Amino acid sequence: MAKPTNEKTSDNGERSINTKLRDTTEIFEEAIKNGKALKQAKYILRLYVTGSTGRSLRAVHNLKKLCEEHLSEDYDLEVIDIYNDPAAAREAQIIAVPTLVKKLPLPIRKFVGDLSDTQKILVGLDIYQRQSSNLS
Repeated sequence: MAKPTNEKTSDNGERSINTKLRDTTEIFEEAIKNGKALKQAKYILRLYVTGSTGRSLRAVHNLKKLCEEHLSEDYDLEVIDIYNDPAAAREAQIIAVPTLVKKLPLPIRKFVGDLSDTQKILVGLDIYQRQSSNLS
């Protein structure tokens, strides 16, 4: 019996969620094979926003500034506009925006708001502790 393909596209040509997940899984598995994932804990961050509202723009600005100052190039940031991709918000169980989700390193954490309290975000992302140990 033939297996159905997950390569479905919607009317506007976007790839299906299953295809996106498979692509992400393949990238992850390749990184593990090459040892990249084990060399350093890379931060994987997803910021869910609603268009270009004031709070959303402040959250993007605050997060980019925080990442550039404290993570250099040790992060992967994806900004997801839930107006354009409401399915992504449902999958991540986002009920308020802007919301930052820290996927890696574990544990997964969520932060709601414009991310203006830098100290609280640094502690919540375990960046503050991480920098302290690097200085010693």
